[in-house]
Amino acid sequence: MSLIKVMIVDDSAVVRQVVKQTLETDPSIKVLGAASDPLFAMEHMKREWPDVIVLDIEMPRMDGLTFLKKIMAERPTPVVICSSLAEKGAEASMNALAAGAVGIITKPKMGLKQFLEDASSDLLGAVKAASRANVRKIITSTASGTSSHAERIANVAKGLNIAPKLSADAVISAGGLGSGASMVKTTDKIIAIGTSTGGTQALEAVLTKLPAVCPGIVIVQHMPEKFTAMFAERLNGLCQIEVREAKHGDRVIPGRALIAPGGKHMMLTRSGAQYTVEVVDGPLVNRHRPSVDVLFRSCAKFAGRNALGIIMTGMGDDGARGLKEMVDAGADTVAEDESTCVVFGMPKEAIKLGAARTVLPLNRIPEVIVAAGRG
Repeated sequence: MSLIKVMIVDDSAVVRQVVKQTLETDPSIKVLGAASDPLFAMEHMKREWPDVIVLDIEMPRMDGLTFLKKIMAERPTPVVICSSLAEKGAEASMNALAAGAVGIITKPKMGLKQFLEDASSDLLGAVKAASRANVRKIITSTASGTSSHAERIANVAKGLNIAPKLSADAVISAGGLGSGASMVKTTDKIIAIGTSTGGTQALEAVLTKLPAVCPGIVIVQHMPEKFTAMFAERLNGLCQIEVREAKHGDRVIPGRALIAPGGKHMMLTRSGAQYTVEVVDGPLVNRHRPSVDVLFRSCAKFAGRNALGIIMTGMGDDGARGLKEMVDAGADTVAEDESTCVVFGMPKEAIKLGAARTVLPLNRIPEVIVAAGRG
């Protein structure tokens, strides 16, 4: 297996040192260099081009966003943003993600060295996810107008090295799935969507094509805290439907899409004919919070054949087992085709499990959602 070659660009000597040391603990990664600003990085990259760039936003001489745009215009390369959690940093990072970055790692202003050491597996996972991303596919779709405001986030949940990989059992029991299959079919459909790496681009492409009247939608997109609200707000301005970050107790109604908050699990529940969401704390599931498996299991349990489950681009296998539970409960299910995925990980695992009744390219998914609303 060839090594993943990485260039680090950050004006903080501490960040450069810790990121370099962290990445070098993985034998599949080779750090080509660590530069204090983009101009120094470009000189190094002329000699050997990296597979992935870990990039800060605020730097002297040339800021990270300008550098990112230059890279994407001249030689598209997967970029992971290393950004502050502060509001200003979050806004700048969203602009970088819209410009073509595929990943983001958040860092605090205080205790930086300890934080980076604690989140070492997060960093390693994000770099590996980025190395597998089809950046040219992202750039092509952006240029064609498919996703002019697309955010690319390849967030890998915290704690890979401190906790076992838990299933949805850690948050919601599998009991009662049979009732989902036998549940009386209604005219109200619930659309459940799960996605990760490259998913914000895919979500924008799907949601902006939906009419104002369509089934209620619940979404898990792997994304850090503080970013989901901003992402939902941006989509809300682009879509005919209402898009917002979910709050505990929100109703799932036609014409509304609820996005699970970063750092929280979201589950569908039902009282009579009324669907709402529960937003809860809990352990990482498949090393993610929110987890697609948790959402999909709740849909199998409380919506059954009244649901449509859709799994789109993303690295890993979160959502595959949950989608299988949905199909076993009588739901219709769709997996995104490899031809349009930025990373064909999550859909591939779902297809292998027999969880996808249908496999479709991204541009066909909106029509399936509209058709579900028509019954």
